[in-house]
Formats: sequence, structure tokens, C-alpha cells
Amino acid sequence: MTSTAPPIAPPGPLLHRIGRFTYRRRRFVLVASLLVLIAAAFAASGTMNALVLSRYQVPGSESITTGQELHRDFGTGSANVLLVVTAADGNVDSPASAAAGAALTEEFARFDEVLRVHSYWDGGSPTLRSEDGSQALVTAYVPGDVTHIREAVLPRLKDAFERTGGPLTVAIGGSDELFREAAQIAREDFLLAEAIVIPGLLVLLIAIYRRPVAALLTVGTGLFALAVSLAAVRFIAAQVEMSTFAANLILVMAMGLAVDYCLFIVSRFREESALHDRAEAVARTVASAGRTVVFSAVTVAASLSVLLFMPFPFLRSFAYAGIVVPLASVLGAVVVLPAALAVWGHRVQRRAAPRPVAEGRWYRLASAVMRRPVLWGAAALVLVLVLASPLLGVRFGVPDERALPEDAPSRVATDQVTANFAAEETDALLVRAGGADEASLAAYAAELSEVDGIAQVDSAAGRFVDGRLTADADAGRFTWQGADTWLSAVPTVEAMRADPYGIVGDVRAVEAPFATSVAGYPADLADFRDALLERLPLLLGLIVLVTFAVLFLMTGSVVAPLKATVLNGLSMAAMFGAVVWVFQDGHLSGLIGFTPQGSFEPSIPILMFCIAYGLSMDYEVFMLARIKEEYDRTGDRTGSIAVGLQRSAPLVTAAALVLAFTFAVYATGDVVFLQMLGVGMALAVVVDATVIRGILLPAAMRLTGRANWWAPAPLRRLHGRIGLREG
Repeated sequence: MTSTAPPIAPPGPLLHRIGRFTYRRRRFVLVASLLVLIAAAFAASGTMNALVLSRYQVPGSESITTGQELHRDFGTGSANVLLVVTAADGNVDSPASAAAGAALTEEFARFDEVLRVHSYWDGGSPTLRSEDGSQALVTAYVPGDVTHIREAVLPRLKDAFERTGGPLTVAIGGSDELFREAAQIAREDFLLAEAIVIPGLLVLLIAIYRRPVAALLTVGTGLFALAVSLAAVRFIAAQVEMSTFAANLILVMAMGLAVDYCLFIVSRFREESALHDRAEAVARTVASAGRTVVFSAVTVAASLSVLLFMPFPFLRSFAYAGIVVPLASVLGAVVVLPAALAVWGHRVQRRAAPRPVAEGRWYRLASAVMRRPVLWGAAALVLVLVLASPLLGVRFGVPDERALPEDAPSRVATDQVTANFAAEETDALLVRAGGADEASLAAYAAELSEVDGIAQVDSAAGRFVDGRLTADADAGRFTWQGADTWLSAVPTVEAMRADPYGIVGDVRAVEAPFATSVAGYPADLADFRDALLERLPLLLGLIVLVTFAVLFLMTGSVVAPLKATVLNGLSMAAMFGAVVWVFQDGHLSGLIGFTPQGSFEPSIPILMFCIAYGLSMDYEVFMLARIKEEYDRTGDRTGSIAVGLQRSAPLVTAAALVLAFTFAVYATGDVVFLQMLGVGMALAVVVDATVIRGILLPAAMRLTGRANWWAPAPLRRLHGRIGLREG
């Protein structure tokens, strides 16, 4: 039934009034939304250029401060660019190769923006010569902004120095080139994902809705949320540092969340349209499902906003994206979509009447679970714990070339270094020595060279290997500034693969009769990890506290948020267990197409936790809202669970399918970080929406019974005053 002139109703709650406004001003809202979409799309076209590349660094840490001092006082720093040189005659010491190598070194040193060059042919360092003598290395320190280095300097270096003919073959490598290629591949994956996600979602939604117009309106709302999110991020990126990888998260979350929210709005509109005219159906839909959507968005945004407390621009950029995307999705689902339903609602209606609630499979499943909650709950718990069990063997390491596909040029170059060289010259630890004399420096360098995993130590006192002086000092490389100088401790390949953090700790633990501090790429990573783990308890505490508070404001219960926290913990454990089994241990690596590293870089799991926790709470909000609504209406503690589950679980499952699809698209990409995010998140939302919410949730609610909606009297009074409700 529709009405062209709805009766004037007295003012109602806020969301109800918003629903009435979108109906009355539907054409104005749609035209305004179209203009916003066009403007946002125009602004979003420049977003990728506004994003920057990042390093694993902690501002103010020992490694960063020491690196800045080395640059200021000695004009040196970590070697971030590498030339891998292969002799055509198989011998880098032959006259032809040596002459060409010396000329290459000199040419490289003259290149603009290259500050410090260190070559096998200018110092004879054994760590710069391959074990079979067919290859040698030329390293360089290129200072400056990381985005400028990777997007401007490195492409020019590749054009100038990559060579395949003549006496020497030259390839470009180094940490910045690896991350430059990773960012480039991630951007290509972003464009490919866009091309797959949007038509794929349209097909899925047509299958779910059985009405093409409903699918088109939902995808259109998702595009609106995506454009607004990207435009907002462009504005944020003009104020603070935003990582290029944030764009990949924005794509999947904007389309996934907006589509999820639209599923709930459209489903509720269909229910309300069977009972009311279109004006009232729109208003009631926004007042009920819209309220749930707002709670969900607040929960997701709160979960990701805690990353703002991490001292790393790389992770904070995901917090900004995680706040913007839910807000844009709410705007689309609660304002734009209802206006569209006001115009085309008759094309969204079901073709056939829905089956009675008691005949639904989720109602029957919930009823069966609640008849034997211990048996069903135990079986589901065992399944989740089996999925989580690989988590017991998790190992944390450093990111390396294996994050890229095997044929990536920078990975090929780095693989050659790893396979053919005994030491990692580009991973040298740079030690600043303050107030030293030559004798004490020599003694310290000798002791440092005896650290397990250090191949050699170069200093102004000479080169030391296993405690012995093996060569005089390279006077052109190591200088004194009064009583201050610096040393280079080169780790072995084996040590960097086995325990890079341990190497940094062992070097820092060597006592010296003068002041020392350590910089270098491994030290950057170690300081990054330590700062990350130091902030981890705060992050976990905040995310649990904030989501607990949101659920309390919605339900007025302290038991429901507590159960949700426990169930979310199980969901997170299952996700990480599966990710360890696949990406650390290497199962399915051939199918997905990656090289297992045997460990994890810790920031990616933390990011996955924040996203997955928010999305898991997202589904908890949807289900609890329908269960609480039914309980408030009937007072039936058991029946409300089954009815609420039947009304919400099909939608949650459909939403999980949609969100899993958007994340799983990245499993087809070429960067392991994004593959891990795609597979892990897809698995998390599927397990959470089925095993966790379909079985463990009703089992737990049945066992807690009357206590489900309990809160202490002071908190009940508090909820009565500040609880968020519609009505």
C-alpha cells in the first residue's frame, strides 16, 4: 500500500523525524546526494596522489634520533638503495669487471641526491662480494622524504643504472625499492579490486534481494559512501600523514559496510511496508533499522579509532579511514537510501510473502540450540578452538622481500643477495660512538665483532672479524668529529632470518667505555616492534572498553556486552589461528600464490584485530538489536532469542557473504600483507556470522537466561538517563 499524501504526524524521536524528512523531501535529498556524489568523486580522483609512503619507524626512538645525528654530523645513514652487480665473465675481481665496477661506483656517487656510496671496488669489504665471486654490491644512502625517494628518486635511478649488457649486469634493490614496488602493486590491486568488487556485489545482491532495483540502489549507496570516504581522506591527508595502503582498506570497508547497512534498511523497509503506507514505512525503517545502523557504525569507528593512540603514522592512517568510512556509510544508508526507497520503494518489495517466523531455518536452529545449549555450545567451542590452535605457534619477524611476488624485480635482486652473500650489508647496524679514542674504539669494535650473528665490524679503528683486526680503516668512509665517530656492524643473512630483533638487542647490550646508540634498518624495526607491544595493552583495553560502553548504551545490560566481548575474543582467535596456519606455516601457499615467511610483522595482525573486532561487534549489534526489540515487545526470554535470530541471522549471513567477498578479492592480489588481510577478514566475518552468532550466541543467552538484560541498579538508572534509544 502506498500513499501520496501522508497524514501529518506529531514530531517523534530524532531518527523517526529524519525518516519523515527524507520522505517529504525525497527529490531534494536525491538531487543533493547526486551533487555531493559528483563533487566527492571529483575530489576523490586526487586522493591517491595525496597519500604517502611510510617506513617502519617510531619518531623520537633511539634508532631515529641516532640516524638523524649520523646524518647531521657525518653525512651518513642506513643504506636504503642497493645495486646488485653481476660480472659477465663470472669474476668481479677480473681486470675488466674491476674497472667497470670502479667506474659504476664513481658514476653512482655523482648522482643527484645520493649522499654516501659504499662499494666492493672502493673498499674491498668481503661482505660486499658474493661467496662465488660472481657478484658484488654497491650500497647508497639516499636521505630525504620517503615518498620523494620512492616516487621520484628511485625511478630515475632505475632508468640510469639498471643494465643488462656489457661487462656488468646491474639490478636495483634495497628496502626502499622493495616497499616502492609493494606500494605500486597495492595500487594496481586497488584498481583491479574496484573492477571486480562492484559488478560482483551487484550479482550477489540481485541473488539476495531477487529484485534488480534493490541491488542497484544498494550498490549506488555503496559508491556514494566510497566517494565521500575517499574525498574526506584527501582532506585529512592534507593535514596529517596518510599511508597509500589506507586506500585499499577504504575500498573494501566502504563498499562492504554500506552494503551491509543497506541490507538491513531494505529488509526492514520490506517488513514495515507490509503494515504501513510508504511514508510511515520509511520513517519506521529509519527509526528502527537506522538506529541499529548508527550503533553499528559507532562500534566499528570506535574499534579502529583506538589506532590513533599508536605512535606510528602508518597505523594512524587506518584509524582516520576507519572513522570516515562508517560515517559515510551511515549517511548513505540512513539518508540517501530512504529517500530512494520513498521514490522506488514499490520496486523493492518482495515478490512473495515471507514465510512465518516459526518456519525459518534460523528459528529452528536457535530453538534446537536452546533445547541443548551445553551440547551445541561445546561442539561449536571445540570447532573454534581447533581453528585457533595454530595461534600457539605464532612467531613475529620483520617484513622482507618475500612479501612480493617472486618475479618482482626488487625481490629478484634481494633473493640474489640472500642466496649468494654471507652477510646483509644493507641491514648494517650503525653505532654512534661519543667520546671515544682510537684504542677504546678498537677494543669496542673487536668485542662487537664477536657478537653471535655479526659478520664484521667496520670503524675508524679498522675492520674486525671475530675479534681480530683484518683490515685498516676506510679513511674516506669513517671520520672523526672530535672524539665522536661511528661504526658499522654487518649482520649475517642467517642471523637476520633467524632473530633480527635479538641481533639488535645483543649489539646494544655490548658495553663500551663511551656513549653509544644504535641506528639502522634492523634497529628501526626493533624499536617499532617494542613501541607497538608497549602500546598493545592500552589498545586492547580501549577497544574492549569503548565497544562495551556502546553495547551497554544500546541494551542497558552489562551481561550482553560481556558475552559479546568473550564471543569476539573467540572469533579473533579463530581468525588468527587460520592466518598463522596459512601465511606463517605456508599451507595453501600454492593455491593463493605467496611465499611463506615463517613469521609475522606485528603491525598487520594489530590492524586486522581492530577491523575484525569492529565488524564482529557490528554483527552482534544487529542481532542483539532484534532480540532486544522482541524481548521488550513480548517479555519472552527464550522466544525472543529465536525470533530475533530468525529476523536478523539471514541478513547477517548475507551481509557476511558480501563483506567476505569484498575482502577476499585481495586474496587474488600480489602483496602478502593484502592477501593476509583479505583471507583473514573474509574468514573472520564468515565464522563470526555463522558459528559464533548462529550457535554460540543463542547457547550463551539461553544459559544466562534472566541475566541477559541485567545491570546493577546504578547502571540501570544511568542507562535510563543517557541510554541511546529510539522512543
